[in-house]
Amino acid sequence: MPKLTRDILSILPHLQRYALVLSGDDGQAEDLLQETFLRAQEGRATFDRRRPVKLWMMSILHNAFVDAHRSKVSREKREASYAALQNTFIDAPQEAAVHLAQVKAAFFDLPPDQREALHLIAVEGMSYAEAAALLRIPQGTLMTRVSRARAALRAFQRGKQPVLRIIGGEHVD
Repeated sequence: MPKLTRDILSILPHLQRYALVLSGDDGQAEDLLQETFLRAQEGRATFDRRRPVKLWMMSILHNAFVDAHRSKVSREKREASYAALQNTFIDAPQEAAVHLAQVKAAFFDLPPDQREALHLIAVEGMSYAEAAALLRIPQGTLMTRVSRARAALRAFQRGKQPVLRIIGGEHVD
């Protein structure tokens, strides 16, 4: 197996997470990954071996997302429809599971640019410089997006307690 293929396979979990953060939907994330691999295969000859494979692939993934976003005006309408279909009640009896689901929902409620910036820094462990280069934005802009995303999640944490739904009883807030 060629080294480049091994390197790409080793970063597959990173690409899958990043695709999910960008798209907000498992099916769209899979489509985005397929497009990324197709573009990588087509551009394989142009890969600069001095550049990290992870950044190259994440750049391809990011560009594929941006291209798809620009070409589909109705995408926001579909995302709103998808979000409206999501169940607001959590079946898990554990308070922690309810809270985690609410934090996840709060994360996906962040504006896409803030969600993407926070994901690259907090989950992927990229430096601010790497993430800013990947997104093609100034480092200060990236830092502002991350700061705003963290502030929004902190505000959510302070003001939101898990809502437990009791079957056959009264709701407890």
